Amino acid sequence: MYKFSNKLKIGSFILMALGILGIAIGFISAPSTVEEAKAIVASHGDGHGDAHGAADAHEVAASGHGEAVESHGEAHDSSHDEHLLHQLQNKPWAALYVAAFFFFMIALGVLAFYAIQRAAQAGWSPLLFRVMEGITAYLVPGGVIVFVILLLSVLHMNHLFVWMDADVVAHDKLLQGKAGYLNPTFFLIRAAIFLAGWIFYREYSRKLSLRQDESDDNSNFKLNFRWSAGFLVFYLVSESIMSWDWIMSVDPHWFSTLFGWYVFASMFVSGITVIAMVTVYLKSRGYLPDVNNSHIHDLAKFMFGISIFWTYLWFSQFMLIWYSNIPEEVTYYVTRIADYRLPFFGMIVMNFLFPVLLLMNSDFKRMNWFVILTGIVILAGHYMDIFNMIMPSTVGDQWFIGIPEIGAVLFFAGLFIFWIFRALTTAPLQPKRNPFIEESRHFHY
Repeated sequence: MYKFSNKLKIGSFILMALGILGIAIGFISAPSTVEEAKAIVASHGDGHGDAHGAADAHEVAASGHGEAVESHGEAHDSSHDEHLLHQLQNKPWAALYVAAFFFFMIALGVLAFYAIQRAAQAGWSPLLFRVMEGITAYLVPGGVIVFVILLLSVLHMNHLFVWMDADVVAHDKLLQGKAGYLNPTFFLIRAAIFLAGWIFYREYSRKLSLRQDESDDNSNFKLNFRWSAGFLVFYLVSESIMSWDWIMSVDPHWFSTLFGWYVFASMFVSGITVIAMVTVYLKSRGYLPDVNNSHIHDLAKFMFGISIFWTYLWFSQFMLIWYSNIPEEVTYYVTRIADYRLPFFGMIVMNFLFPVLLLMNSDFKRMNWFVILTGIVILAGHYMDIFNMIMPSTVGDQWFIGIPEIGAVLFFAGLFIFWIFRALTTAPLQPKRNPFIEESRHFHY
């Protein structure tokens, strides 16, 4: 039975405390008037150079505010000032949302990997099931927090989802055409259904997994197999719709038919990376004696392979939109290349070049410290990926990695660590009666 070390517990509390402080500073420092917003921008200088011109040129599509923008006169100045105020007010909210979704999607990616292993009746991975079940325990607090942020958005506590503003929709024919789907009530109903389905499967599968340890037959294992296979159908549909609702709709003038798969690839590789990192940590503490280098090698192989898959989807989405050069589509990348050049191209290096170069060698996949190092870079890269998805449409060119962003990451990292390692203490880390446990114990690649 795993024992939650006091050092790890105290460390997670410190991270949460520092995170709360950073988030609070972000909200306190957010402007409440146009004059305060102008003063903040003036204090930072022009910041991003020519990026302001690109932001103005694509203000309607990129910011999602959908308001008619005049090119001259006081009406333009007033609209621009209000838009600037909303961007700066969104900054702490967006930082909170990016971090909340990032850590939640890790748990959701692990849940998908877990269900796949169950449905495939994989023989190599049963020794890792308790690790996966511990990580997916975060679905409950993480899902609740994300839902609360969505609810507060519906209640107009922020401007993250511009289509929730009735005044904006009244002046935007495109949003009026999408009103049957993009409406606050239906939005929250979908979110509740998805969260309920994901959490139900996790809790029920975990229950069957623990029952199997005390059972005299394999009935619980077989039932878990059937539920896992059925859940994967629900997951594929719900994950795609979730990515449209929770991420793509922050920029409701833009869409991509590849977006659901793209987000899935990001959460999948992030989840597998965390499985590898937690497994390495537990093994180093002597809690997973039967896990060998071949298990770590296979996890690292998945990290390598899904990083290639993510790159394939990123390039497919980017290349098709760039080649077709349709104004409604290219504005998504124009704003990111103009205003977010460093995080946009940086995350490609971290998510593709770095893992490919480091994990291509089979021997490196068996080196624990090497897997941890690569995992840290992959997680940082996919955080930047979510950052690039959310920030341009919510804060525009007024972005920078500051106290709110760092504070939000620290808080959710602390909560994530505390929750999953507490969950790991509730059951033995090695299943007893899984039919494939001996195959897993003697697995060698």
